[in-house]
Amino acid sequence: MPTRILPAVGDTDAVRSVTTLLSQLPDAEPVAPVVDSTQLIDTLARLAAESVDELPEVVIVHERIGPVPALELIREVALRFPAVGVILVTSDASPGLFQAAMDYGARGLVALPLSYEELASRVQAVAQWSVGVRRHLGAGGDVFTGVGGTVVTVSGAKGGAGTTLTAIQLALAAQASGRSTALVDMDLQTGDIASYLDVQFRRSVVDLAAITDISPRVLADAVFRHDTGLALLLAPAEGERGEDVTDRAARQIVSALRSRYEVVVIDCGAQLGGAGAAAVEMADRALLITTPDVVAVRGAKRAVRMWDRLQIRKAEETTVVVNRHSRATEIQPPLIQKITGTAVAATVVPANFKELQSVVDAGRVHELENKSSVKQALWGLAGELGLVKAADGGHKGGRGPVSFRRRRES
Repeated sequence: MPTRILPAVGDTDAVRSVTTLLSQLPDAEPVAPVVDSTQLIDTLARLAAESVDELPEVVIVHERIGPVPALELIREVALRFPAVGVILVTSDASPGLFQAAMDYGARGLVALPLSYEELASRVQAVAQWSVGVRRHLGAGGDVFTGVGGTVVTVSGAKGGAGTTLTAIQLALAAQASGRSTALVDMDLQTGDIASYLDVQFRRSVVDLAAITDISPRVLADAVFRHDTGLALLLAPAEGERGEDVTDRAARQIVSALRSRYEVVVIDCGAQLGGAGAAAVEMADRALLITTPDVVAVRGAKRAVRMWDRLQIRKAEETTVVVNRHSRATEIQPPLIQKITGTAVAATVVPANFKELQSVVDAGRVHELENKSSVKQALWGLAGELGLVKAADGGHKGGRGPVSFRRRRES
């Protein structure tokens, strides 16, 4: 059986060198190379969605791949596609890097400049390992498919726009429909999910920041299991400790959560830090919450432009959700869509704070009554985004369900 090998190489000269050598390997079936980390993950996810057997046995990651650094990319592949063997190609063959690559999930390391003998030996060993893993797991029957859970980030155009309430209700809707759901407070300095859900906790997202290998047991120890069934990963009680959660740590945490839960909802707040930026970049759907007033809409436009400048997210890959909407408001969703250049959710959330005040003050947002128009709208939004197993039919006055799955350029 031929060994399928997928090179992930961004440098043109390196692509030529790697593909030439791979074509000479016995029983090798090189796949068309991918040029960046996003294309690699998308390609593997698409293949895994068809069948685990469609995945290549070996992935070769070049040290200069981007935009995600090579080691971070190896970790994500190892977490989401555990039956795929990864080889790192690097000019630094020191023991320190070798150990780091193994810690991140690589199955081998090949030094530059490439030699036929070393590459052939590593590919053969890693391919045998991959085949053995799949055979041991019953021809892929128990292997994680790699598509991973759906990650949704909720960010605010400005403070007080309603990100936390939105994130909580989206997570509750997904959990209530039968999907395992994690709710993460990535508003690291001012996060309020614990207050909204009346939770007393000891561990937080900071406890995972310094861990290089987030195993299921480690993740379970950091997560708080709420009465509703939600798995909560909360912001630290001491806001200054939020600085310990770097963008690298955030990527590891989101990857670990994606591999364990069907839906991951992340409250990023209104301030963009490194951790929040990493979460937004990795998300399948990035929501930006705004209210229909001039200050908030300007804030939404500013956020969208900043995400684009920082190459975190393009405007067309962002979905604006209009909160506190009323027909009497001068600024309506079509105008917001025109100003921001984003998609706008068909579901709008009505301005009815009286429904919320008692449960917010009591820290019991999860007990919001089903007849609440705000809850109905937010759970309808969850259906529109595909977060629930069986969404209701059309939305009242809306345009029907719309798919906002992130589209990445190949």
